[in-house]
Amino acid sequence: MKTKITLLLLLFLGFNLVVAQDSNEEDMATLSIFVEYAKAKNYDAAYGPWMELRQRNPKFNNAINIYGERILKYKIKKSTGSEQVAFIKDLVKLWEERQKNYASKTPKGQYMAKACQLQYDYRKELSMTDAFLFDCFDAAYKADTKTFTNPKSLYTYFSLMVDLYDAGKKPAQALFNKYDDISEKIESEIKNYTQRLNKFLPKDEEEVQLSKKDAARVKSYNSYLAAYNKIAGSVDSKLGERANCENLIPLYNRDFEEFKNDGVWLQRAMNGMFAKDCTDDPLFMKVVEQKNAIEPNASTAYYLGILKDKEGKSSEALEYYNQAVDLETDSFDKAKILNAIAGKFRKKGNYSKARSYYRKAFAQNPSLGSAHIAIAQMYAKSANRCGTDNFTKRAVYWLAAQEARKAGRVDASLKKAAAQTAANYMAKAPSKSEIFSSGRSGEIIKIGCWIGTNVKVPSL
Repeated sequence: MKTKITLLLLLFLGFNLVVAQDSNEEDMATLSIFVEYAKAKNYDAAYGPWMELRQRNPKFNNAINIYGERILKYKIKKSTGSEQVAFIKDLVKLWEERQKNYASKTPKGQYMAKACQLQYDYRKELSMTDAFLFDCFDAAYKADTKTFTNPKSLYTYFSLMVDLYDAGKKPAQALFNKYDDISEKIESEIKNYTQRLNKFLPKDEEEVQLSKKDAARVKSYNSYLAAYNKIAGSVDSKLGERANCENLIPLYNRDFEEFKNDGVWLQRAMNGMFAKDCTDDPLFMKVVEQKNAIEPNASTAYYLGILKDKEGKSSEALEYYNQAVDLETDSFDKAKILNAIAGKFRKKGNYSKARSYYRKAFAQNPSLGSAHIAIAQMYAKSANRCGTDNFTKRAVYWLAAQEARKAGRVDASLKKAAAQTAANYMAKAPSKSEIFSSGRSGEIIKIGCWIGTNVKVPSL
C-alpha cells in the first residue's frame, strides 16, 4: 500500500513539474514576442502578447512593467475618448501592480508622483478636480519624499496648492508651508546634482577628458540642474505677491508666540522675510534674535550681519558674515554665503574684497559660474582706472574675457552667456593691427590698482 502511495505521489509531483516547465517556456516565449515588437516600436503588435503575459503571470519578469509603460503611453497618445481614458487608467493600474510585485525596483515617491502627473496631464479627460489631484501628489510626497524628485511634478504639486488657496480651499499658512517644503526640496536637489557635477569639473585652465560614461553623467546632471533652476523660478512666480510683506508679517506675528521655540518655524520665517525683503520690519529682528538664542547657526549669524549693515555698522556686520562662513559646514551652503558677502562688497564698490570672497565661494563650489562672471564684470568696469595708457587700459578686457570663459567651462547653463560676454570684452581689447603696430605681441603686461595681476598680449 505504501509503495502505491509513493508511486502516486511521484507521478503527481512529476506532472506538476512538467506543467511548471511548460508554463515557464510559454511565458518566456510570450515575453520574447512582445519585447521584440516593443524594441522595434511596433507597440500595436506588442500589446496583445504583453497583456496576455501580464494577466497570466505578472510577476514573471519586470519587463512586463518596463515595456508595458511604453506600450500604454503609445496607446494613450494614439487614442481618444473613452478608449484613451481606459488606457490612462490602465497605466496607473500598471504602476500600482509594479509597486506590489516589484517593490524594491519601484520607488514609491517616484511612481506615485508619475501616476498623479499622468492624471493631471489628462485631468479634463478624466474629469479630475484640483482637490483630488493635490491629495494625490500630497500622498506621494508624504509617502516617500526622497524619491519624489521629478521637477515637473514638484511644480505641479505646488501649483495645485496655489490654485486651491486662490479658490479659498486652503489657508495662507498651508500655502506658505508648502512653498517652504517645495523650495527646500528643490534646493536639496540642486545641491545634490551640483556636488555630483563638481567631481568632473576642470581645475583652473586644464581640460578634462571624460569617458563616454562620465560624459553622459555630466550631461544628465546639467539637465537636472537646468530643470530644477527653471522650476525654482516658476515656483516663485506662481507664489507671486501672495507672499509679500503685507501678508507674511501679520501671519508670522500671529504665530510667533506659539512657535517661538520651534527652530524650523523660526528658520522658515527668517528665510521668508529675507526672500521678500521684509528685513526692515521689527519682526525680522525679533525672529532672528530668538532663533540665535535657542539655535544659533550660519543663517542667524548672516542675518545678524544684515541687521548690523542696516545700522551702518559695517565692521560688526563683517564679523557676523565671517562667523556665518565659519559656522556653515556644508560646502554648497558655505559657497552661497560667501557669494552673498562678495555681492555686498561689489555693490559698495570694494572690488578687491568682493573678488576675494568670490574666489572663496567657487573654491567651495567650483561650478559657481556666476562668481566668475561677476569678477569679469568688475575687471571690465575698472579698465579705465587700472591701466597706464590706452593700450594697457584696454588690455584689461583680455583679463575680463578670460574670467568670463571660466564661467562657461564650469556652468553649462552659462555657456552661451559667458561666450557672448567674453566676445564683447574681446571686441573692446586691442585689435591685431593695434598689437602689431604697438610691437607688444606676446608681452606680459602687469595690470595695476586693485586688480594686481598680469595679462599676456596675444601673440601674432
